[in-house]
Amino acid sequence: MNPYPNVTSEVIVGLGWIYLILFVMNAGWTYWVLTLGTHRRHYVPMFGSLDLPSASIWGLYSALLLMVSIAHFTYAGDPDKFLLRMPDSWKPYIDLVVADPRVYFALSTGLFSAAILLRRTLVRPTVAWCLLNAAILFVGLSMTDWDFRQIVGKPDNVPIVSMLFIVGFFTWLYFKRAVDNDERIEQKRPLYEEEDNEKVLVWPDLVYTELICMVVLTVVLVAWGILLQAPLEEPANAAKTPNPSKAPWYFLGLQEMLVYYDPWLAGVVFPSMIIVGLMAIPYIDFNKRGNGYYSFAERKFAVTTFMFGFIPLWIAMIILGTFLRGPNWNIFGIYEFWDVHKLEALSNVNLSEYFWVFSPWGRGLPVAPATANGWQKLGYILWRESPGFIAVFLYLVVLPPLMAATIFRKFFQRMGFIRYMVFANLALLMAALPIKMVLRWSFNLKYIIAIPEWFFNV
Repeated sequence: MNPYPNVTSEVIVGLGWIYLILFVMNAGWTYWVLTLGTHRRHYVPMFGSLDLPSASIWGLYSALLLMVSIAHFTYAGDPDKFLLRMPDSWKPYIDLVVADPRVYFALSTGLFSAAILLRRTLVRPTVAWCLLNAAILFVGLSMTDWDFRQIVGKPDNVPIVSMLFIVGFFTWLYFKRAVDNDERIEQKRPLYEEEDNEKVLVWPDLVYTELICMVVLTVVLVAWGILLQAPLEEPANAAKTPNPSKAPWYFLGLQEMLVYYDPWLAGVVFPSMIIVGLMAIPYIDFNKRGNGYYSFAERKFAVTTFMFGFIPLWIAMIILGTFLRGPNWNIFGIYEFWDVHKLEALSNVNLSEYFWVFSPWGRGLPVAPATANGWQKLGYILWRESPGFIAVFLYLVVLPPLMAATIFRKFFQRMGFIRYMVFANLALLMAALPIKMVLRWSFNLKYIIAIPEWFFNV
């Protein structure tokens, strides 16, 4: 008997309910499309090109979902012969994409860029509904894999899966409102917020709304607590730590930063700079347009910068730490078994070693003689790490004025020197994370400045 079955009777029945819910959703969508009365030209075999209601395609799709759901309930007793599952031939290719951090980061950044560039297409209800169906179908098919099911079905990770759909929905909702307002501005029509701007009272309108939301949310949490078992483990034991030992999901992005930076940077400096930067944004922002209403065209730089820091650099890192980081903090594919014996030999190299050892002119790291005093040892350390100090100086000191004279000239003129330097350094510090990640993945670069004698590493 296979101890790790991809498909069981319980899994088939559970997926049957998911497909049944998806059928109900698409049946409602079909009815809504039918009420719109739109028609499209479709090619039908033996009949040629016909003018059919747009709802006809969705009706056929809904009927197919219903048949799939019935098939799950009917053939649940014979899981070995059940054919509606993720094809094994697809799994290695999907794992190849997500298990390589370089491909994963490039893909997440590419999808973020596509969402920005194609926002006017993505906000169309039909496109968004197709993407939602594709996401649910992908998760449903993937649940027929044992390894994927162990990761996604873990009680700790179930809320994170729902969080991904929630983040996707609210991101889409922002773009929906922003694109609508941008089109209204182009056409010199009233904004969405101005068109329906009826004044309401805190009591009873707002209080009643908050009360209803509180009751509904309480019911959801109670039902959640009853149906989903709490992931309680045994008391903490220093001699038996989990592998991998992970922080709570909201700290997984921070824990992922520890892979690329020293703890004092990833755990203290960067979080402090993020908090200070968020406090400073209202004082350095010179663009007053877009306040009080949704807009992308009037706040392109601010929205793109914030969303890049939130989605690729935070949400994507949470996904990486939750679903892809396995035993020994190695990266695994979503269909790959979490083998505790998997070891990846990495030769992490500091920038000083690249410069003094592996370069054509390298003759070895400068090392102070045994008879050197404290000042002489200090000189050797600074000389050894001079390539890193020069790189950091060029990045944080030379690059901001260079950007002020080129790509951020208008920013510098409107902000002034102090506000611009605060803005530039905040932007460069945020960009330092993806830069260091790419350097680690591509060149195994560990530290730009490595001074273990002082516990100072960058």
